[in-house]
Amino acid sequence: MLHVLAVLAAAVLFGTTGTSQALGPDGTTPLAVGVARMVVGGSALALIAFLLAARHARTSTAPRPKLTATPLLLMAATGVALAVYQPLFFLGTERNGVAVSTVIALGSAPVLAGLLEWALTRRLPSPIWMSATALATVGVVLLGVGGGAESGGADPIGVLGAIGAGASFAVIANAQRRLLDSGWDAFTVVGAMGLGSALVSALALPFVDLAWVLEPSGLVMTLWLGLATIAVAYTMFTWGLQGLTAATAATLTLGEPLTAAILGLAVLGEQLSILAIVGLVVLAAGLATLAWGSRRTRDPRPFAVEG
Repeated sequence: MLHVLAVLAAAVLFGTTGTSQALGPDGTTPLAVGVARMVVGGSALALIAFLLAARHARTSTAPRPKLTATPLLLMAATGVALAVYQPLFFLGTERNGVAVSTVIALGSAPVLAGLLEWALTRRLPSPIWMSATALATVGVVLLGVGGGAESGGADPIGVLGAIGAGASFAVIANAQRRLLDSGWDAFTVVGAMGLGSALVSALALPFVDLAWVLEPSGLVMTLWLGLATIAVAYTMFTWGLQGLTAATAATLTLGEPLTAAILGLAVLGEQLSILAIVGLVVLAAGLATLAWGSRRTRDPRPFAVEG
């Protein structure tokens, strides 16, 4: 039960990301918010995760894998992908609203992750995965046509940003799956992702205006986005996954787009056209089908969770 609550709480925290940015101070940019979030959150996540990994190593009798070039490159890829995810995701929410952009990003992520897995392994996807992919694709298209601020249709650049964020997570999901299959501890893998994203984001600090961070609302937003939605959320999510099947975890992560949509509509006053609402329903059906089809403890297809 505690593992279920941990993953569900993490999904809810992830779902507050777009609304937190929207309620922040004026004068921010997607890149600046993403950089601030990951410098703070990535550093905190790395510290917490590496401490937990060290504690696990002291009590584990399993042989430790060697840090060769391949796992090092995979860990670096997760850090870069998480850093890239941030400005793309916030670009989408800025142009098309929290509800639409979050659902597009999360709806495209498992589809793109499965396609990347297929490209890398040449393993034919299951009929259930293909059915879920078809539903999710239709849902994303409907959202792109009928979604967006004021229900006037989604901004194409915002849609591309959200899909790009989904693609970034697809890279993370596949790289982490290979690291875990090679025997790496989950917290080591997550800690490496946090550290890598913090380092990559730090390189962008001289090129972004972070004056808004000194404002009370800017500081609160940065700390919430970094500590709550990255460090705390990923720690709870990683711990919770170790006690759940893939199907249960995938279903629980649907709490993230639900949270984002509710906050976008109720708190930010966003509006959706009938076509966009239909798209949400179709996309939810696709994600639910994907979760239902992930019935094995070690399902080869990663499921989506916001970074």
